[in-house]
Amino acid sequence: MGRAGWRNQTTVTEFILLGFEDLPKLQGLFFLVFLIIYLVTLCGNLLITVLIVTDRCLHTPMYFFLGNLSCLEICYSSAVLPRMLASFLTGLKEISFAGCLVQYYVFACLAGTECYLLSAMSYDRYLAVCKPLHYASLMNGQLCFQLSAGSWVCGFLVSTITTISMSWLFFCGPNEIDHYICDLKAMLKLSCSDTYWVELIYIVFACTFTLPPFLLTMTSYIYIIATILRISSTTGRKKTFSTCSSHLLVVSLFYGTLIMVYMVPRVSILRHLRKVFSLFYTVLTPMVNPLIYSLRNKDVNEALGRILGRCPPFTMPLKIQFGKLKPFS
Repeated sequence: MGRAGWRNQTTVTEFILLGFEDLPKLQGLFFLVFLIIYLVTLCGNLLITVLIVTDRCLHTPMYFFLGNLSCLEICYSSAVLPRMLASFLTGLKEISFAGCLVQYYVFACLAGTECYLLSAMSYDRYLAVCKPLHYASLMNGQLCFQLSAGSWVCGFLVSTITTISMSWLFFCGPNEIDHYICDLKAMLKLSCSDTYWVELIYIVFACTFTLPPFLLTMTSYIYIIATILRISSTTGRKKTFSTCSSHLLVVSLFYGTLIMVYMVPRVSILRHLRKVFSLFYTVLTPMVNPLIYSLRNKDVNEALGRILGRCPPFTMPLKIQFGKLKPFS
């Protein structure tokens, strides 16, 4: 239909996020559960960020990337959960067209950034395990900053371009989005205009900006695992694997649930299953990331102990700090 044909039709100015409205009796329980999840997410990631900033023992490349990830997770969950909590509490599910675009823009930007940030962290672990003698010279402060900034720029670019292309679409019919967030696929189904170019742009940028970091992450861990298997000592293998096991667990959780969301057939009978899988990478992953890194990481636990004053002063061993060997005091 031509652009002139839209003038005779009603333009949708707001959408209705259906969320989990099929379970009206559980709305109060959902509010309590997701409120706890949001508070744990904020406190956990904020604590990790504070520890990394204040404790000099954590001023290393690995924790520099972890600090970026924690800041990202705070913004990531804040783009989704406050809107969900308000809906559970008040029952209001309406969101303006502009508000929907803004939510998608922020969410897509942070999701794309996380893909690249996880790949940067995997590359850091690859250098630490596979090229330990060159790690100090290769993973310096400049490279860490470039990898981190590049991750944020890539997420910003893909989100900006896809959001601009979505803003060109017309919506004149149903306005109910069968999701708890402004999902691109769900919005495209509601559009009255031709969505071919928007879908093409989305596919191209999804492949361009998510497939390379995924392949880089997988390649890094293939080399890491191969290197670990060549270590003759069992103790050495366990010690080396422990340096990257937390990150591998986070990567598996993020990409695993993301892949499952897109593998589930888009039929109405499985729509609730897609929402449940979506909860894992949009809501639960930001919450469990600080738990995984803190519970499985000796350095983080020791830093927390020092912050709380529970550990007596002691001499710290030499560690690598952005390409320099220096003692921490």
